[in-house]
Amino acid sequence: MSASAVVFAYHNVGVRCLAALLGHGVRVPLVLTHADAPGEAVWFASVARLAEAYAIPTIAPEDPNAAEIVERVRALAPDFLFSFYYRRMLSPRLLGAARRGAFNVHGSLLPKYRGRAPVNWAVLNGERETGATLHEMVEKPDAGRIVDQQAVPILPNDTAREVFDKVTVAAETTLDRCLPALLAGKAVLRAQDLARGSYFGARRPEDGRIDWSRDARTIHNLVRAVAPPYPGAFSFVGGPELRLLRTLDLGEREEARGAPALFVRDDRLWVRCADGGLLRVLEAEFGNAPLTASLFWTRFGAQSVALHN
Repeated sequence: MSASAVVFAYHNVGVRCLAALLGHGVRVPLVLTHADAPGEAVWFASVARLAEAYAIPTIAPEDPNAAEIVERVRALAPDFLFSFYYRRMLSPRLLGAARRGAFNVHGSLLPKYRGRAPVNWAVLNGERETGATLHEMVEKPDAGRIVDQQAVPILPNDTAREVFDKVTVAAETTLDRCLPALLAGKAVLRAQDLARGSYFGARRPEDGRIDWSRDARTIHNLVRAVAPPYPGAFSFVGGPELRLLRTLDLGEREEARGAPALFVRDDRLWVRCADGGLLRVLEAEFGNAPLTASLFWTRFGAQSVALHN
């Protein structure tokens, strides 16, 4: 008889990893997911829709650790529990319902970037590599033994969305590669050295506010870390909000450093930062309307606009 698994899943990683389990013949008697939050931009695939295609019972409880949910999972006596980008921590009692172990896919190369929004934090911090890790779930978040992991590159102008797409493939690849050994009871797990890692908390839309005293690379990293479909990097120019949605760092600098400014050069929008570094603006909004080089004079009546905190 094939192994069984109760799956907690959401987002693109949830869809691809659930598909990987099913592709390996794992029986999934129950999927737990999330109802899409009102006001959240849903740009990702639906776990519930995939589960429906396979006629898998699916629920979206507010609290997966509620007594009735725990009892429902325990009654299924699953061999495994899997969590794939599920947004809630699972209690020790729930984890204990799995006879052969509970495992989570995390979007970083653990022990680095434990915690929330690992892809966004990695881009914000200018990392050149991240990945996906399948690890054992324990009470402490993202701290269990590692089953397998897969690295992906972060290019200097990649946005968080582009990196997340790579991490999704890495998650699917990792799970597909290690599942045969895990199901056969032959997987070799290795403990994490948490002292060599890092932990980060959740990010909020207001964390996207630009500090114009920072250097060009730091501002560029912020822009790409929160670029759409995330809320975006923002500032205020004379009242209305200026949102920088995508920038390009070409390594250009001004020898004589001027004050930070938004300006037009060669029919393109540019930002000069406090260190003299220049960023080309590929996409921006001002007052909730698109801002282009051709619209710049109409909006501001000048060739350049000072930027300050």
